[in-house]
Amino acid sequence: MNSKLTLALTTVLALTAAGCSKTDTTEVADTAGTADTDTTLTTDGKNPFFADSPLYMHYPQFDKIDNGHFTPAFERGMEEQLAEIDAIADQVEAPTLDNTLIPMERSGQTLNRVARVFFALASANTNDGIEEIRSELAPKLSAHNDQILLNGKLFGRVQALYDQRNELELDPESYRLIGENYKDFVRAGARLSDEDKEKLKAINAEMASLQTKFSQNVLNEVNGSAVVVDTREELAGLSETRIEAAAEAAKAKEMDGKYLIALLNTSQQPPLTSLENRALREQIMGVSLARGNHGGEYDNRGVLTRVAKLRAERAALLGYENHAAYTLESQTARTTSAVNEMLAKLAPAAVANARREAADMQSIIDAEGGDFELAAWDWDFYAEKVRQQRYDFDASQLRPYFEVDNVLQKGVFFAATQVFGLEFKERHDLPVYQEDVRVFEVFEANGSTLALFIMDPYARPSKRGGAWMNAYVSQSNIMGTQPVVANHLNITKPTDGGPTLLTFDEVTTMFHEFGHALHGMFSNVKYPYFSGTSVPRDFVEFPSQVNEMWAVWPAVLANYAVHHESGAPMPQELLDKVLATQKFNQGYATTEYLAASLLDQSWHQMSPEEVPDADGLLEFEAKALESAGVALDTVPPRYRSTYFSHIIGGYSAGYYSYIWSEVLDADTVEWFKNNGGMNRENGEHFRQTLLSRGGAEDAMALFRAFRGADPDIQPLLERRGLD
Repeated sequence: MNSKLTLALTTVLALTAAGCSKTDTTEVADTAGTADTDTTLTTDGKNPFFADSPLYMHYPQFDKIDNGHFTPAFERGMEEQLAEIDAIADQVEAPTLDNTLIPMERSGQTLNRVARVFFALASANTNDGIEEIRSELAPKLSAHNDQILLNGKLFGRVQALYDQRNELELDPESYRLIGENYKDFVRAGARLSDEDKEKLKAINAEMASLQTKFSQNVLNEVNGSAVVVDTREELAGLSETRIEAAAEAAKAKEMDGKYLIALLNTSQQPPLTSLENRALREQIMGVSLARGNHGGEYDNRGVLTRVAKLRAERAALLGYENHAAYTLESQTARTTSAVNEMLAKLAPAAVANARREAADMQSIIDAEGGDFELAAWDWDFYAEKVRQQRYDFDASQLRPYFEVDNVLQKGVFFAATQVFGLEFKERHDLPVYQEDVRVFEVFEANGSTLALFIMDPYARPSKRGGAWMNAYVSQSNIMGTQPVVANHLNITKPTDGGPTLLTFDEVTTMFHEFGHALHGMFSNVKYPYFSGTSVPRDFVEFPSQVNEMWAVWPAVLANYAVHHESGAPMPQELLDKVLATQKFNQGYATTEYLAASLLDQSWHQMSPEEVPDADGLLEFEAKALESAGVALDTVPPRYRSTYFSHIIGGYSAGYYSYIWSEVLDADTVEWFKNNGGMNRENGEHFRQTLLSRGGAEDAMALFRAFRGADPDIQPLLERRGLD
């Protein structure tokens, strides 16, 4: 059964796929989703999900997949898996690894194939048909999951193996498979009474539907909240590329002559960095912060409060103090107190830094004769002025040196070649689901094929915000499969066909997501359960954050940071300024992140009785930020509750994971620097001790095997200027 996949289905797998970036990027391009047809068969009379894809490495048959294939494949997949599970559970032979857990790992292949493609497209290239299917599927998949994990006879076999595991002659990965499956069943309610199991099933079904509704509301709100601007003059300060993109976006909505400022799913919005019109900045920020909490069809207040209450009820039913305690038990943090202590330790220093940064900006406002106090919608605009004043550096100066293909091939791929010996060859013979998607075959240093890598760079209305990685095929020795993994970004595509020039944040995000891809590609485990990024949420961001270091590694930066027209390298003076500004504005960045993380914990550390109703959501949010000491009017949380997609999906009570993982990341960067930096020996050590092991060993044991010591928090504090 690949239990982790089955469990993930009930939380709507791709809502926040493993490897989400902690920031979201713009959705502006106007590209249609997958064709919305009613056919259930391909031209050769077969549903493409009913058998393994005949394409290279089981790459999905995107050119043969239509919306009409999904529901029949899900229905057949669930039916087949339940029959397989019943056959396992009904055996009279005593349970063994070979007749119980390994068949469970192999079960549900049709469901696995369709789920991976469907939820990937639901995030990357959705349409009305997919969203309708998704809504219908959510409670069905929840019920399917419960039929497996609440199957008493099946649990009896798993428990019998668990009880005798120490007497069995097992390799370490098989031993761990027994223990992890047993915990999954227990955490899913396998030991509950029949009456409580029925309560749990009802909770799970309702939550699955509500989580789908929340994510659909977020996408609809971000697409529907674009700000209409009447004149070009109001856009003073924006680049010509952004102005033209705004004009094209308005034209696509039949508003010729006007300009449409699309939003991304964070509180702050990119245009606020350069827009000179303060009233327009305030309007954009106001619209951004109001998403999902101002009434209307896509209001998420009732959805979120109901989900929070159901999660609290489920936790209580399963014997936990709250949902956070339930979630954190399976993470490296283990307890709510550990998370609370870390966040509380970081918050005061971050807020103090943010206040100092605000004072610097207020000084500029006053010097310019501005008769106003710094507000949230002013922060990015005046932070850029401080940057220019302090470092004689304008971030827009970087973009001509960050052309997207150079960054990918001469930056991201180049670093992987230098550190791991990988080579990349673009494939044009494999089908894609959207014209901008690219496919690369990845080769080992010895010439053998390691994986296929899919790159989906551009934003579009059919794509959710953010950046993430997913696997269409996971590596597994018992299944004989190699990885097919994808990265998804949300870069604005130029409207005139010109070069795509990235911001420095977008460059870093590309390196980050490829770190997740490497984690998936390097997987070398026996069982699908442990493949790739199947690790705790507060560990999964660690390898991706480590990979960000190569974005500013001198040899890598010099290789990709060349002018897109002349080919001239980035001037050393400008390069030095890039490196000098690494700690700039970290008070704001850390505070907005911590505010969101603390909100996440506040929502999930309540009993059912403490959860507010929809009308009390905004008051609850304000009090939570105030009590945590991060309620700054100038620094809103990176996500307000009603558009905080991470916490409705896989990162519920887990948004702290980014900074938790960053402790490991910063310490690892120090290790690389102290051990010779970018070389194959270091890369091989990192790969063999950690990246290749997936979830086959305890996460922190893997870190210690790599690092030779427990993590040290000091490098993180220094990186963020919190020391």
